[in-house]
Amino acid sequence: MTDTTSDTPANPAADRARASELSAVGRFLKATELDTRMLGMVGALLIIWIGLHVISSLRLGVNPLDFDSRTFLTPRNLWNLSVQTSAVAIMASGMVLVIVMRNIDLSVGSAEGLIGMVMGFAQVHFLVRMVGLELGNPWIWVLALLIGLALGLLIGAFQGFVIAYLEVPAFIVTLGGLLVWRGAAWWVTSGQTVAPLDATFQLMGGGPAGSIGARWSWVVGVGACLAVVFALFNGRVQRKRFRFPLRPIWAETLLGAVSCAVIMGAVWLANSYPWPVGIVNRYAAANNITVPEGGLFIAHGIAIPVLMAVAVGLIMTFITKRTRFGRYVFAIGGNPEAANLAGINTRWITMKVFMIMGVLATIAAAISSARQNSSTNALGTLDELLVIAAAVIGGTSLAGGSGTVLGAMLGALLMQSLQSGMVLLGVDSPLQSIVVGAVLVVAVWLDTIYRKRV
Repeated sequence: MTDTTSDTPANPAADRARASELSAVGRFLKATELDTRMLGMVGALLIIWIGLHVISSLRLGVNPLDFDSRTFLTPRNLWNLSVQTSAVAIMASGMVLVIVMRNIDLSVGSAEGLIGMVMGFAQVHFLVRMVGLELGNPWIWVLALLIGLALGLLIGAFQGFVIAYLEVPAFIVTLGGLLVWRGAAWWVTSGQTVAPLDATFQLMGGGPAGSIGARWSWVVGVGACLAVVFALFNGRVQRKRFRFPLRPIWAETLLGAVSCAVIMGAVWLANSYPWPVGIVNRYAAANNITVPEGGLFIAHGIAIPVLMAVAVGLIMTFITKRTRFGRYVFAIGGNPEAANLAGINTRWITMKVFMIMGVLATIAAAISSARQNSSTNALGTLDELLVIAAAVIGGTSLAGGSGTVLGAMLGALLMQSLQSGMVLLGVDSPLQSIVVGAVLVVAVWLDTIYRKRV
């Protein structure tokens, strides 16, 4: 009697090929030591960019391969996207430390608004009318920024003290801060907008004047590539010194080549976005430059706020990976009781983390207010949502103990890409909030699944 329940014979050759393919991917990831979650985020970002570009092209009735100036993947839009991401990315780099320690900061947006309003008031009223400095004095923007940094440090220290030493939950303290600092921002000027800001201060907001131009952008790009090569070489030397496993030469070469290609591609993109025609004509007239028949092309180059965000990211990465303070932060987040028993001053570390968050909120406030050339009561509204979402989407676990600054900054770019794309497509503001909230929930869900499998 024939057995009709027997399975179809397996194909050993196909199984071996599949196993070989999987092992090849595994060997590649092991050799390059790439973070699979980071690769997934980069892949998701590219999918979002391509999707938004195709949708915007179809909506305008143009060929997606033509890269019309009104579509998503254009130098103009991506340059503006980088500037818009800067403030959120800076605060997200600090939020990583806060969440790693199993805390939360709901007040960053309101603190940003208050600090921005105080810096604006200092430039327009306090330093000019009360102190007596003349308009255009080079010390105005410096003093205003120092006042903002002092205020941000004070706000962070106060909230950190209440959380660490008075043992009030961070959620309650920062929720109160969200309301208090927003109200205080209104109280500074009774709800009035403060403008215009100091001309030098405005450079931190980007724009034609707030960019470094094509030549210096290439210099920065070449310098960054040399820094990548040096970092890979130095890392290999240190591994040999301490007899750690070495990456294959081909993996080191590939990582260096890809990193430099991305850097130089970003510089080329920044240099592909020209100044507006009106500004070019005024510049040419002021400098006795003859404008050719086809127009004068002057590149923006890399925006100053983008350079500020990159600098903050590098400093925060160094702090988290190369300092005792950074190791303590992750140790406390991994196991607070064990860290306390090991002699780590968990309270002081917690307070310092919130002080860092206050300083980063000041830098973000300077960039945001400089972009608008004004300080308004709406400054920083709902930025706390974007900052927390960026950190979580970037791989920072709400359970504490793990997270990366680079992941948070990529998360900020992803969130801002969604917002920028929805604005480009004409999506209503309420629907934008729905999408951002849904993305945050999905990100936390994916993080939960990932941790169960690890």
